[in-house]
Amino acid sequence: MIHDKLNDRVRRSSLLSVAVTVAFLVGIGLPGCSSQNDPAQSRSAREEQAALASDLPSVSPSDLSEGVDYDPWKSFNEGTFSFNFDVLDYYALKPAAETWSEVLPQPARQGLANAFDNLAMPKRFVNKVAQGRLPGAGEELARFLLNTTIGIAGFFDVASRLGLEKSDADTGQTLAVYGIAPGPYLVLPLLPPLTVRDAFGYAADSFMDPLSYFVTPLAADVGRSAAYQINERADNMALYQDVEDSSLDLYAAVRNGYLQRRRVAIQDAIRDRDQGWEHVSHHLELEAKSIPAEDAQVRN
Repeated sequence: MIHDKLNDRVRRSSLLSVAVTVAFLVGIGLPGCSSQNDPAQSRSAREEQAALASDLPSVSPSDLSEGVDYDPWKSFNEGTFSFNFDVLDYYALKPAAETWSEVLPQPARQGLANAFDNLAMPKRFVNKVAQGRLPGAGEELARFLLNTTIGIAGFFDVASRLGLEKSDADTGQTLAVYGIAPGPYLVLPLLPPLTVRDAFGYAADSFMDPLSYFVTPLAADVGRSAAYQINERADNMALYQDVEDSSLDLYAAVRNGYLQRRRVAIQDAIRDRDQGWEHVSHHLELEAKSIPAEDAQVRN
């Protein structure tokens, strides 16, 4: 749960500039995804703070960048983080999310979150194929077909109810699977936390957005991500506030949470690929052993 809160806070800083435009569109101007309500929110603030402090991921340069300083641009990153958080989030994204939560009930926001996830299928499918995770790529297609048809354009997550759970894959993860080092941690204006490797992956992923066939890839990605970000922000107001209030060093918490999450995601992708090929290899071995027995029966 604590890691989920940190992950939510990491996503909070992504594509904040678009929220400025949306804020004007919904009549907010510039004043002076999706989770269900969690029972943990009822715990006291002291319990939340103690749990968060004890569960913050421990990130070391040797763990994350193979001995390379993973935050050599800390001064620049901290300044950019402050701009994204103190200006764009405070004056645009948060007010837009508050209005969004008042306009749309939670079931509608959850439906939109499902639709956004369904729309991102091409990115996940292509990268799972590139990573050699072929069974997972097949599940992505199955999820997309079920949710697009029976789930009414992805608004209802029918596939998860049938046992096809959500997962993720992106180009930055694919580069990591092939041994590309992450490079330094990087915070850019208007974008989510990244590494140099993930920045290239982020750009490549924008070209796999279905909307890029109708508008420019960047505009498609920015527009979709703005709506997604506001919708998710609205659905997790309490979680964001908990992390903000409980973190003594918000910049370090977001950085460490992001790097830890990426490391775990890459490890999971490699394990999933290896297990898939082990299954195929085992199946081929069984087939090979059965052939001589079938030949013997034919000869008899």
